[in-house]
Amino acid sequence: MRGYVFLTISIAGEIFATTMLKLSDGLTMLLPSAGVVFGYALSFYCLSLCLKTVPLSQAYAIWSGAGTALTALIGAILWGEAFSTMKILGIILIIGGIFALNSSSSEETVKEPFH
Repeated sequence: MRGYVFLTISIAGEIFATTMLKLSDGLTMLLPSAGVVFGYALSFYCLSLCLKTVPLSQAYAIWSGAGTALTALIGAILWGEAFSTMKILGIILIIGGIFALNSSSSEETVKEPFH
């Protein structure tokens, strides 16, 4: 359970950093640029802690999928970016892919690496 708490914090940090990246004007604005560094540092640190207990493929699928889907929503809400039927379908497919990866990992036998 603790791994998923770190994963949630990691996703929030990544979304924050990406939003700040948009606001940083090519990393020329000091405060948003500092937000980029802080957000990504928090994100990767918490992702590393998450990986102590959550399988890599599962954690990365959730991290990247949730980050992509939520960032698309934030772009549409904050900056009026296009939010078409195709974009909605893409988000649904991302979420479906996350579920597929998560369900397949519980059914297969995991080998220990380098043994």
